[in-house]
Amino acid sequence: MTARRAIRPRDRLVVALGGNAIQRAHDHGTWRESVRRMRGTARVLAALVGPGRELIVTHGNGPQVGRLLREAELGAREVPPPPLHVLGAESEGQLGYLIAQELGAALARRGVRRTVVPIVSRTEVAPRDPAFRRPTKPVGQFYPASEARKLRARLGWTLAEDRERGGWRRVVPSPEPVGWVEAPAVRAMLDAGLGARCVFVVSGGGGVPVVRRGATLTGVDAVIDKDRAAALVARAVGASTLAIVTDVPGAAVGFGTPDVRWLGGVSRAELARYARAGEFGAGSMGPKVEAGLRFLRAGGHRFLISDIPTLPAALAGRAGTRVPR
Repeated sequence: MTARRAIRPRDRLVVALGGNAIQRAHDHGTWRESVRRMRGTARVLAALVGPGRELIVTHGNGPQVGRLLREAELGAREVPPPPLHVLGAESEGQLGYLIAQELGAALARRGVRRTVVPIVSRTEVAPRDPAFRRPTKPVGQFYPASEARKLRARLGWTLAEDRERGGWRRVVPSPEPVGWVEAPAVRAMLDAGLGARCVFVVSGGGGVPVVRRGATLTGVDAVIDKDRAAALVARAVGASTLAIVTDVPGAAVGFGTPDVRWLGGVSRAELARYARAGEFGAGSMGPKVEAGLRFLRAGGHRFLISDIPTLPAALAGRAGTRVPR
């Protein structure tokens, strides 16, 4: 009997949603707000799905983990607070459910029969990654200096002062992602043709960070950069396109100045030159550009940066920052 050949789609698309797709800075963080934001995002995503195109979604989780941290802190006198990696897994489940609800409904309204499948994902990091010695990633809320001292003594947290915003904030390691634990299973399902029947939601918030010790994986308190994790996912599933969605319509040089210039179609070499020149902020556009360049160097065909409203036009080559291999 002849072995069944893997189905190769014309377009296997990974869309990395920023936190603004679910919650904006001025929102109060209610579930109703999250549903409303995601409903608008889901309408756009559903319009991208069609014959010959598979969709894999990743997403951020910063505001949600911040709320879970605060809940754990306030309830610590009655309920033992879980580790940060457990809260990351909780947020993956919460947001995976939200995306499944709204994207599933949006697909059904368009007559598209695909099941949205959220997968709580683990991202492997190296146990000796230098980031564990130098925590830099802010998480959670701001504290006055007196409260920061108490938290440092009571919980062993590392806190750093943010003088611009006037307060202290917990900082945790942000190690480099080196592997996606669920990658072989998801890739096998896609190559077997399930991408024509399912949309997979994976690696939320960069995935739950784990380290390998022998045959065992152990969760660690850290935060994985979601854009680097999205590039890892895109490479692992053999995506043709990685689209990173943020709150601006693309990357720009001279951002914040009167001479700002938005980048449309740009070569990989040109984008890399701008990155080396420091045109992209380390805490904003820089990681997105870095992730996209990694994806292209690993064999990806196309990298896009856009906001949600212009994502369809970016895929059609009419908007956003578009970088071919």
